[in-house]
Amino acid sequence: MDQHADPPTRDNNTDNNTTAESTDPPHRFTRKEILTLISVASVNFGSMICYSILGPFFPTEAVKKGASQTVVGLIFGCYAVSNLISSLILGKYIVQIGAKFMLIAGLFVSSCCTIIFGFLDRAPAGPIFISLCFVVRSLDAVGFGAATMSAFAITAQIFPNNVATVLGILEIFAGLGLILGPPLGGWLYQTFGYNVPFLSLGCLLLIMVPFNIYVLPSIEAVPSKDSFFRLLTHVKTILVCYVVFTLSAGVGFLDATLSLFAINRFGLSNGYVGLIMLGLPLVYILASPLIGYFTDKYPATRITFLVTGGIAATIGFCLLGPAPFLHIQSQLWLLVVMLGLIGLSLAISVIPIFPELISCAHEIGFEEGLSTLGMVSGLYEAVWCTGTFYGPIVGGIIVQQLSFEWAAVVQGALAFLGAFLIFMYSLCQRTKRQRVQENNQQADERTPLL
Repeated sequence: MDQHADPPTRDNNTDNNTTAESTDPPHRFTRKEILTLISVASVNFGSMICYSILGPFFPTEAVKKGASQTVVGLIFGCYAVSNLISSLILGKYIVQIGAKFMLIAGLFVSSCCTIIFGFLDRAPAGPIFISLCFVVRSLDAVGFGAATMSAFAITAQIFPNNVATVLGILEIFAGLGLILGPPLGGWLYQTFGYNVPFLSLGCLLLIMVPFNIYVLPSIEAVPSKDSFFRLLTHVKTILVCYVVFTLSAGVGFLDATLSLFAINRFGLSNGYVGLIMLGLPLVYILASPLIGYFTDKYPATRITFLVTGGIAATIGFCLLGPAPFLHIQSQLWLLVVMLGLIGLSLAISVIPIFPELISCAHEIGFEEGLSTLGMVSGLYEAVWCTGTFYGPIVGGIIVQQLSFEWAAVVQGALAFLGAFLIFMYSLCQRTKRQRVQENNQQADERTPLL
C-alpha cells in the first residue's frame, strides 16, 4: 500500500475503520517517509530550542533596557497570542498556501527573527527596545506556528495509519529542544555574551531551510469548504479541545511559578531548580513513543488515555504543593515525583489528542485530505496557545492572592473536569449505542418471517 497516495474514501462506519486500523500489519518505512521524519524532527527540535533559549538571560537583559517585570511577561505572552491568531488563519488556508511552502517559509521567518533578536541589545533603551521586542517576538510566533502546524498536517497526511506513533517519536525531538534550550542558551550567554545564543541557533534554523526544501515531499490537495465553526459543532471536539487547554495551561503555570516556589520553599539555587524541572520533559519524551505505539495499535483506547491522563494530572498537581486540605508536609522528593507524574500524564493525553481530533472531523463528515488536517492542526495549535497564555497569568494571580499550593489545586481541578466530561460523554455514547442495538434486535424479533 502506497503511503503517499491519497487515503481511500472513508467508510461511514467508524467502528469498522477502527478495527481495520488496529489490525493493519506493520510496514517498513520507505525512503521518502524516513526523509519526512528527519525533516519534521529537525523542525521540531530547531524551533523548540530557539523558542526556549530566552528564559535564562533575556528577562535580566530586558530589565537593563528599561522593561519592567510586567512588560517582560507581556513580551513572552504576545508569543502565544500571535501564534493563536496565525494558527487559525494559516490552518484554514494551508491548501492554498501549500503545506511544504508554509513549513519552509515559517522556518525561514523564525530563523531570521531569532537572529534579529540577537541584535536587539544595540537598540536604544526604553520604548524603542520594548516595541522591537514585541514586533520580532510576534513575527517569530507566526513563523514558528506556521512551521509546526504544517509539520503536524504533513505528518498526518504521509502516515495516515500511524499518526500517534510518529507523533510520539517526533515529540522526543521537541522535548529535547525544550530541555537543551535553557542550559545551552545560558552557557552561550555566559561565555560569549548576549548575541551568540541567538545568532548561533538562528543560523542553525536557517541551515535547515535548504535541507527541508530538498527532502520534504510536496503534497497536492483540493481546498475544502468546511470551517472551524463546523468542526466545533461536534460536542466531542469541544471536549477534546478543553483537554488540550488544561494541558497547556498546566505547563504554562509551572513555567511561570514553579522555580520561585522551589527556591522559597526548599532554599534551592537556580541550577538545582533547573535540574528539578527537567523531570517533567524527560518523563514526557521517554513515554511518548510508547503511548503513540499503543494508541495506533489500539485506537479504541484513545478516550481511555485521555481520562487516565486527566486523573494522573489531577493527582500530580494536588500533591505538587501538596494541597493544603491534604495536610501533607511539603517534601522535595514528593515534588520531583509529582513533576514526573505530570510529565507522564502529558504523554498519556497529548499523543492521542491529534488523531482523536482527526477522528472527530471525519465523524461529522469532513473529507479526508490536507485541508481537514490543516484545520485540525490550526485548531489544536490555537487552543494550546490559549492555554499557555491563560496558565501563567491566572496561575500567577492565584499564587499572589492565595498560594502556589492552591494554584496547583486549581490546575488539578481543571484537569479532573476534563477527564470527567470526556468519561461522561463516552459513557453516554456507549449507552446510546446499546439502546439502538437493543431496539434493532427487538424490531427484528417482531418482524414476521416471509
